[in-house]
Amino acid sequence: MTKEVIIIGAGPGGLASAILLAAAGLRVKIIERLPIIGGRTSTIEADGYKFDLGPTFFLYPRVLDEILRAAGTSLQREVEMVRLDPQYRIAFASGGHLDCSPNITDMERQIEALSPSDAPNFKKFLDENRTKLALMEPCLETPFHGWKDVFNRRLLQLLPWLRPHQSVDDYLKRFFTDDRVRLAFCFQSKYLGMSPFRCPSLFSILSFLEYEYGVWHPIGGCGAVTQAMARVAERLGVEIRLNEPVEEILFAGRRAVGVRTATGTHRADSIVVNADFARAMTRLVPNHLRRRWTNEKLARKKFSCSTFMMYLGVEGEFDLPHHTIHIAGNYSKNLDDIERRHVLSEDPSCYVQNACVTDPTLAPKGHSALYVLAPVTHQHANVDWDKEREGFRARLLRQIAKIGYTDLERRIRYERVITPADWDTRYEIHRGATFNLAHSLDQMLHLRPHNRFEDLDGVYLVGGGTHPGSGLPVIFESARISSKLLIEDLGVSAADALPTHLQPAASAAANPHEALHR
Repeated sequence: MTKEVIIIGAGPGGLASAILLAAAGLRVKIIERLPIIGGRTSTIEADGYKFDLGPTFFLYPRVLDEILRAAGTSLQREVEMVRLDPQYRIAFASGGHLDCSPNITDMERQIEALSPSDAPNFKKFLDENRTKLALMEPCLETPFHGWKDVFNRRLLQLLPWLRPHQSVDDYLKRFFTDDRVRLAFCFQSKYLGMSPFRCPSLFSILSFLEYEYGVWHPIGGCGAVTQAMARVAERLGVEIRLNEPVEEILFAGRRAVGVRTATGTHRADSIVVNADFARAMTRLVPNHLRRRWTNEKLARKKFSCSTFMMYLGVEGEFDLPHHTIHIAGNYSKNLDDIERRHVLSEDPSCYVQNACVTDPTLAPKGHSALYVLAPVTHQHANVDWDKEREGFRARLLRQIAKIGYTDLERRIRYERVITPADWDTRYEIHRGATFNLAHSLDQMLHLRPHNRFEDLDGVYLVGGGTHPGSGLPVIFESARISSKLLIEDLGVSAADALPTHLQPAASAAANPHEALHR
C-alpha cells in the first residue's frame, strides 16, 4: 500500500520535499494556511505591479536543479533566469561604492580604487573559500543527530578551515584591511539575520557562492520559482490544499498520525513541518509532548532579526542597479541597535531592489516596482510598531534617497508596508524573526531542531528552523536531508521511485549545470 505524507506549509522547503517524496512514489498532500503557495517566497500582485514578498536574491541554483531532476525536469526548463552583472551595488555612507561583479579583473579594479593593497587578495579569498565549500558540502548535506555526528573524522578535518572561534569579519581581516571591502564580503551574514561581527566565520562561503555561481534573477521574481515548483509537484500527483490552516497535529502517543483542519481530519504515515518552527510547535503540538523544545526552552533561544518592508509601485523608471545595499555610516552601531539594544536606528542600513531594469514584466510600462528592506529588531517591548511605523517609513525614504531614489513620495502609485508585528501576526512568524532561530554556534548542526524531529515520532522538519539553516539553497538542502530520512524510515524501495517516463533523459543528466552556468 502506498504510504501517505502530509506537508504543513507550501513554502520552498515544503514544495521541494513534496517533489522529492512524490518522485519516490509516496502519496503527498500539502496543506497551506494562506490562499497562495510560496510562503515567504511568494508574490505580491496589485495594480499591475509584482513584488517578491521575501527573498529576492536567487543563489546557488545547483541544489534546486538537482531536486527538479529527480522529478524528470530541470530548473532551466521550468524557470527563465538571468545572471546579474553587476550582482549588486554596495553604497557606503562612509564614502565610495562597489558594483560587485563576478568578473574577477573588474572586481579587483574596483577594490583597488577603495584600497589598493586589498585588491590582490580577492583571488586568494576565492581560492580558500572554494576549498572550504568543497570540504563543507558533505556536512551541509548530512543530518546531525547528536555529538557523535559532530565529532566524526570528516568534520574534525574541517575544523582548521572553519575557525569556529572567529567571526566572519575577523576571518576577512586575513585578506582585507579596509572596513568597506570587508563589509562587501560579510554583509551576506544578514541573509541569516546575523551580524558579521558575531556570525561564525564558516559563513564566509555565502559571498563566495555569489562570485562562483552567480546572483540570479528569475523572470517574474523568486515567487516564480515556487510557482514552478508547485506545477512540478502537481504533475507528480501532489495534492495542494490552500487557504486551510492546520489547527492541530494528531498523535497516537508520541507518534504523529495526521492533522486536523477546519475541513476535518487528514491521516498520514508521516508529517513534514514547513511552517515557522517555534510558532508551529507552540500552536500545533501540546507542550507535554515536547521534551527538548518545550515552550519554556524555546523562550530562552536566540532568534534572528526581523525586517521592515516597503513595496512601492512608482511612476517613472530608475537608471540604478537591480540590487543596491546602503551600508550605514556606523554599521556596527546599527547592528547593535538591532541585535542587542532592540531599538530603531537613526541611521539604518537598507536595501533596494529595482528589478524592472532586468525584468520589465514586474510593472506597467514606464513604472517601477521597488522593494525596500531594512533589518530591524525582532518583536521587542522597546518598539511599538503602531507608534513607530510611519516615522520609520519616512526615515527609510530619506535613506534610499541617498542612493538615488529621490522624489518618490509624490510618484508612489501603490504601497504596502510590513513590519515585524505584521510578520508575527499576519504571517505566523515567531517574534517576527524572519530568519528563524539565530545561527550562533550553540544553535547549529545537532543543536538546531533535527531534520528527523527528535521530540516526536513520524515528524520531519524542513526550512530555516532546522539543519542546515536559513537561505533558499540551504532550505532546499534541508528538504533533501529530511526527505531522504523519511523515505528510509518508511522503507520505501527503489521499485517505488519515479516512473521511467518521468525520469530525465540521459543527455540532460550528463551535465545538469551547463546551461545554468553558461
